[in-house]
Formats: sequence, C-alpha cells, structure tokens
Amino acid sequence: MKLCYIDGKFVSPEAAVLPVSDLIIQRGIGLFETISTHKRRPLMLTPHLERLLTGAKNSYIHPPLGISEMRGIIREGIGKMEGELLIKVYLTGGDVFDRVQGFTNPRFFVTYEPLELPPSEFYEVGIRLEPVDGGRDDPATKTVDYRKAYTLSPHDEHTEILYCPSGEITESAHSSFFLYLNNVLVTAPLSRVLKGTTRQAVIDLAHLTGMEVEERCPLLAELPQASEAFITGSVKKILPVVRVGAQLIGDGRPGSATKHLSELYLEHIEEWLE
Repeated sequence: MKLCYIDGKFVSPEAAVLPVSDLIIQRGIGLFETISTHKRRPLMLTPHLERLLTGAKNSYIHPPLGISEMRGIIREGIGKMEGELLIKVYLTGGDVFDRVQGFTNPRFFVTYEPLELPPSEFYEVGIRLEPVDGGRDDPATKTVDYRKAYTLSPHDEHTEILYCPSGEITESAHSSFFLYLNNVLVTAPLSRVLKGTTRQAVIDLAHLTGMEVEERCPLLAELPQASEAFITGSVKKILPVVRVGAQLIGDGRPGSATKHLSELYLEHIEEWLE
C-alpha cells in the first residue's frame, strides 16, 4: 500500500496530480526530505523539517505550511498505514516566480510507502563507492536534482557514487561520508556538504565515546592509509564501505570503529523518535 497527501487530502499515488505548469516539472525547482519510521514513529522528524524550511529560505520558496502543520500531516499519514514507512516530503517551485519575493505559490505534498532497508549482507561485507570528479550544485540544500546520482552511478546495487572534486571527498550521492584515519574520524565540513541528520548523530556519538572528529574534506590520496570508512543516511543508518574505486579500505572488511558506532546508534535511536 502507498499513500500521498496533496491538496489537503490523502489519496492514492495514482490519484495525486501536479499541473504541468508547476516549476518542479518545468525547471526542476523543488526540495524534499526523506524520513523513515522506527517502531512506527518518525525518526528525526523535526531536524528534517527544519532542514526543509532552511532550504526553502535559501531557495526563495515560501512554504505554505509551518513546521507544526507539517508534523501533524506526517503523523496522520503514518496512522493510515501499517508497518514501517519511508516518507518523502516535498516543496515544489509552484506556478509563480516573483523577481522580488521568489516562488510565492509552492505546493506541498507527502508520499508514504513501505520501508525497504538495505540487505543485511551490505552491513556484513560492506559496499563499494565509485569516485567521480564533481559534486552537487548546491551542497547545502536538498533539492530534487539528483541527475548526477542517476547518470554517473554504476549499474550495481552494491555501489554508490562518491563526489570527489579535485581529489577532495565531500559526500556520496545519497549519504554523508566518513573516513577513519589514524584513529580520527574525518568528514567534510558543512560548508561543503548537506547537513545530514544521521551525520550529526554519528558525530555526537563519536564525541560521546571520546573519539576525535575532524571536519575537513578527506582526500582520495589518504585512502590507502585509512583503516575504515562508512556512509550514513536516514534509511541506511551506518553502512560500512570497504572499497572506493579500485582502492581497498583497510583489510577490506567492516571495521571495529564502524561496528561500535553502529551499535551505539541503535542503542540511542529511540532518543531521536518523535
């Protein structure tokens, strides 16, 4: 079963429509957030919606609803479905662009579908990332423009692209990237990447355990010296990376620091439910 909230009501995805005049269709102008549930409660709901509204402000999109109204709609939709869910919240560019005020008539809609987690083998053996020389056009904002993620990605479900402009590692197509190098957890700064909700949770957990964290772009040239790597995201949580391109990471198996942080994340996950 799938569900969509649009135009003030819940309908099937097949009944949900957007006019072709909406700028999300005509010019690819729109924002979104992906939220998963755990024990039927949304995970990190407020940080996701705050990031959506920050992105709207940066994009000159005037959201039609406040954060409390959006929370209520999301929770209402969860109550109409069963099991764990993947929820996507969208703000479109709408039909109007005012050169002074921006996008003043955006649309808000939400989709709900059953949550599909990555296969357990990914966590047991790790995945490979494919480095590409480039990055998202607007790292600070989660827009609907994922063209590079689709067109540059290898046709392999075990692989995700890794943005490495001029040899600096920023983030992967759908995730934040971490490198464990000389007992220091290294990840790109927020000036270069999206403010990932799981990224911040991992940084907080690392500090909690006394692990040193350095927020700078790790380098492709540093990969041979790294002992571990992983990516983080709302659905994948903490997913070990054992190879970047042809470069093996550590001994080619998920490492102890990654496993420890994963265990801590699951221990603390209920703190982030709303």
